[in-house]
Amino acid sequence: MSDIKLEVCVDDADGLYAAIEGGADRIELCAALSVGGLTPNPGLMALAGPPRVPVYAMIRPRPGDFIFSTADLDAMRRDIDAVRDAGLAGVVLGASLADGRLDTSMLTKLSGHAAGLGMTLHRAFDLAPDFAEAMEIAVDLGFERILTSGGARSAPQAIDRLSEIIGLAKARLSIMPGSGVTLKTVDALLDHLTVSEVHSSCSISEPAQDPRLVDMGFVSSDRRRTDPETVRAMKAKLAARSPR
Repeated sequence: MSDIKLEVCVDDADGLYAAIEGGADRIELCAALSVGGLTPNPGLMALAGPPRVPVYAMIRPRPGDFIFSTADLDAMRRDIDAVRDAGLAGVVLGASLADGRLDTSMLTKLSGHAAGLGMTLHRAFDLAPDFAEAMEIAVDLGFERILTSGGARSAPQAIDRLSEIIGLAKARLSIMPGSGVTLKTVDALLDHLTVSEVHSSCSISEPAQDPRLVDMGFVSSDRRRTDPETVRAMKAKLAARSPR
């Protein structure tokens, strides 16, 4: 069997190049990872394509909830067009109703517009009150994988729920644990779960270089930066844990 794949999420050009340098198997391209990831700008999409490794772009037009309006839908369709024009491999989608259930109508429209592109269902899945129902929606709409933390803030906190979700999938799509997956936590996941891919930022923290930027509110006191050595180390760890 092949090695467990590593998807690395990035939100700028330096992160994109660091993930590629480190050997990421796939890249989730975003803006603003500090708020969970937003749609990357067209310039960053163009920089990422044609991809040296598969690149999936987040389609999320604003921070906050995943309850999208007709205007949001129009923007998201145009963003999907930009992904296609940039030659990227796929999109990362999600939409919710007010009660947390997946918005089947919205996702049907988005997935239809994304025809021909690969599709990942993002952590809107984690808000669903009924994972079994959400799973069937994802399968019916043709998603390749679900990025999930098992309904918890981080995947290592929800190993039992992730195991249940993997069972619900019945190998019809991939369940990709994400959020809080680091070099320190990934072994705990792999000790209990059989997965073919994991999602991680592979980032390190570094202080802001100019305190004036912090004082003015332009940046936080420290920032996360995708680190190619961390990507390499995660790849090596996944290779060592892959079934043979």
